[in-house]
Amino acid sequence: MCSANASTPRRWDGTPARLPRSRSLRVAPDSPTRLVRSALPGRCTDCGNRVDWHPRTDTDDRAVGLHPQELPAAAVPAVSRWHVSSGIAHPAHDGTPWCRIPHTALCPARSAPASLTPQLTALRRHLALHTRRLINSGALTTPAAPAPERTEPCRPARPIAHLLSVRYIADHPIDAIQCVAQTRQRHRCARPVLDVQAPRGTWALLPTTVPSHRATALSVDRMAVYDLTHLPYTEQLRWRHQHCPDHATSSAADLALTEWEPFNPQLHHQHIHPRLPYSARKQHHGT
Repeated sequence: MCSANASTPRRWDGTPARLPRSRSLRVAPDSPTRLVRSALPGRCTDCGNRVDWHPRTDTDDRAVGLHPQELPAAAVPAVSRWHVSSGIAHPAHDGTPWCRIPHTALCPARSAPASLTPQLTALRRHLALHTRRLINSGALTTPAAPAPERTEPCRPARPIAHLLSVRYIADHPIDAIQCVAQTRQRHRCARPVLDVQAPRGTWALLPTTVPSHRATALSVDRMAVYDLTHLPYTEQLRWRHQHCPDHATSSAADLALTEWEPFNPQLHHQHIHPRLPYSARKQHHGT
């Protein structure tokens, strides 16, 4: 008994020092989504500081990037207060003395809001110092301004895709859309959705409006659309779920939200391109 007690690690007051058993997040079998509702840690591409990405409950379907630490609610303007419940971000205050704030309100690479309190100003200065250290060490490079001649819509930055009888707009070019599934190392899959071994969509000039939409007055009547409707249903579903071929039939959880957004001609008119991408035009002329 004495030897057993001696081998048991104890704290300074004699209580057993038991480490809590770590638990991994799992998706319930009856869950309507495969997304693990935990903050997706990341880094701001502009300043290099840490950002926690959460799904949100307002009208915007995209995740919101919040500062990773809670702040006193009295130091944050009412319009910038958020709270997180069960991994979901809510754009309101829950009545507690603490709240969360979007990273965009503190990002030193952006213009400072006029409603910044002294405490937030000090926090913004701290983040700016961290950004300067990253730049000096070479860990962060400031993005160069794009050349004017590269703004030609030969590779749409936010392409419009047609799949499952619905038109969506993406946040990245077609070949840069990344799989959202979780790997065995609990990282986001780095493979793109577009795969050389899988059937591909085709670029086509389609009407800017569809019969289900109300007629709108647009400057162009046809636009470049990445058409996937001729692919099998399972392949279109893979694109909609934003999975690479390896994770199309996998039970792995999703580590990020899909980046598809329903296309609206009035809201996304600046992303309408009346010409096909360069590669698609070249193939068209070659045939």
